Amino acid sequence: MADEDLKLVEPSLEYREDFLAMAGEYLETGTAWEKTKFQEAFKDFPAYVRKLLGNARGEARPDGYVPASTYWLMRDGKTIVATSNLRHKLTPHLEREGGHIGYGTCPSQRGKGYGTAICALTLHKAREMGLKRVLITCDIDNPASTRIIEKNGGKFEDQVVSKETGKLKNRYWVDLQGS
Repeated sequence: MADEDLKLVEPSLEYREDFLAMAGEYLETGTAWEKTKFQEAFKDFPAYVRKLLGNARGEARPDGYVPASTYWLMRDGKTIVATSNLRHKLTPHLEREGGHIGYGTCPSQRGKGYGTAICALTLHKAREMGLKRVLITCDIDNPASTRIIEKNGGKFEDQVVSKETGKLKNRYWVDLQGS
């Protein structure tokens, strides 16, 4: 990874083939949830991109959802290896188990440092947005995500039981001031 050119990009029609290749891999080898998360992109990619960009501007969100910016981690200008979402603020639900940042690495690219990279770059975006502290959560049975959060300065606060899955979630805060 050291010699690779990594860049965080916003969703764009120009990345259609790269994005759908990554999404297709999730469809083939991902978990049940991962297999469904990009279905809209396969149905109508331009509408999917418009929705993501609109959500970043706070447009057309379902009730209870906050504005969120989506980013794609591009390797060497041609391969999308990870995705992230930066929620601009927290609701009571997000403060409990969703946090400000969610991220995922393409199944074939896991264990190569891309999760740590996209988390760091998304934290930089949060700092640019003016956030002072960022909450990141992960399932207790996801040690890779725990390592990513801790490598990026996450300080463990506590554990909660997810109302959605019943699993324990670890909650971490990252201080963005002065870093």
